[in-house]
Amino acid sequence: MKHRHPTASPLAKLLRPAALGATLSVAIAAAALTAGPAAAQSAAQSAKEPVKFSGAPVRVGEINSYTGLPAFTIPYRQGWQLALEEINAEGGVIGCCELQVVSRDDAGKPDDAVRVAQELVTNEAVDVLAGTYFSHIGLAVADFAARNKMPFVAAEPLTDAITWSKGNRYTFRLRPSTYMQAAMLVEEAAKLPAKRWATVAPNYEYGQSAVAWFKQLLKEKRPDVEFVAEQWPVQGKLEAGPTVQALAAAKPDAIFNVTFGADLAKFVREGEGRGLFRNRKIVSLLTGEPEYLEPMKDEAPEGWIVTGYPWDQIDTPAHKAFVAAYTARFKESPKAGSIVGYITMKAVAAAITKARSANSEPIVDALAGLTIDSPVGPVTFRASDHQATMGAYVGTTTVKDGRGTMKDWRYADGANYLPPDDAARKMRPAD
Repeated sequence: MKHRHPTASPLAKLLRPAALGATLSVAIAAAALTAGPAAAQSAAQSAKEPVKFSGAPVRVGEINSYTGLPAFTIPYRQGWQLALEEINAEGGVIGCCELQVVSRDDAGKPDDAVRVAQELVTNEAVDVLAGTYFSHIGLAVADFAARNKMPFVAAEPLTDAITWSKGNRYTFRLRPSTYMQAAMLVEEAAKLPAKRWATVAPNYEYGQSAVAWFKQLLKEKRPDVEFVAEQWPVQGKLEAGPTVQALAAAKPDAIFNVTFGADLAKFVREGEGRGLFRNRKIVSLLTGEPEYLEPMKDEAPEGWIVTGYPWDQIDTPAHKAFVAAYTARFKESPKAGSIVGYITMKAVAAAITKARSANSEPIVDALAGLTIDSPVGPVTFRASDHQATMGAYVGTTTVKDGRGTMKDWRYADGANYLPPDDAARKMRPAD
């Protein structure tokens, strides 16, 4: 791959790779570290002259399912756009270069994702790939990245295969995986008196992985439980009536739900109407994310145990600064996708900065073990399996002021829900 910056100048970076610990040479970047993204934006705007870049741009090829799942991916795009603006306002990457993004829609199809990845590498000369939402698409792009020796930061796909059984040197993942989020939810599920469980999940890699891990981890903590029913609707095509009827017929004490988006809304509405949730506990992956919860308004479920993102209740300075910057820029509140997009682009920039190069191999080396500051706290990409330690918020759903939200939540640090490094290495193919 290209090696355009063999001897880069000192780095102007917003997010500090822990391994460097170097003094920042750009005043705006220093202000950003102490005051957060909102202050960084203000500092950049108050500068007398716009940033001047002395080196060639570094390019990121971004791929996602913008038409396939806009509820998540449009906020995600806005998140990385905000991060990109901040990065370039503070001097770009490698102390000399503008960071540019060339974005493509994969239409929710693995073949299309691989095709646009090839176009980005061949025609657009990108230096890094990033993005994807659906697990099977993330796996397809990860395979492409390995074959073409191209760094790939997978933002959202949750399948464990992307970092474990099908992991490769060039692929890194930001969000907590199905294993991690299942483990977070199992902590709560194991406390319930429920012994008979049913599951409902979309019938593709993400849903299959989530159910498999939930069952395994719950049985380890509670050998007395049994799983009495499984429903596997096609993603995006859930037939709510028959699904709810089949679950009710199994008479479970509790249900593990993995549906999301429009399928989730249909499942909630039909389940409430047929009394499926009455006197049953529901444990549900991703349901606390505002892009899925808020559109249901006062029809949102009450009392479900979920992973999610209670954006309006997180009061750390870094997160409050992110929310202020995001709402000022886009005139709307952030979603889970927003913070994923934001941290993804910051991680890409930090890796390039640490590498001091736009060349593939130094960027990959820089990503392994990279730690960045983020609105949810420090996040590290483990060298052992390339999984980031970003966590998730675990709590229960409720309706407040006519909209769905979360209550009684806690932040579950992803580092506490991963196997030891040695165990993770054994699950990966040999390089």
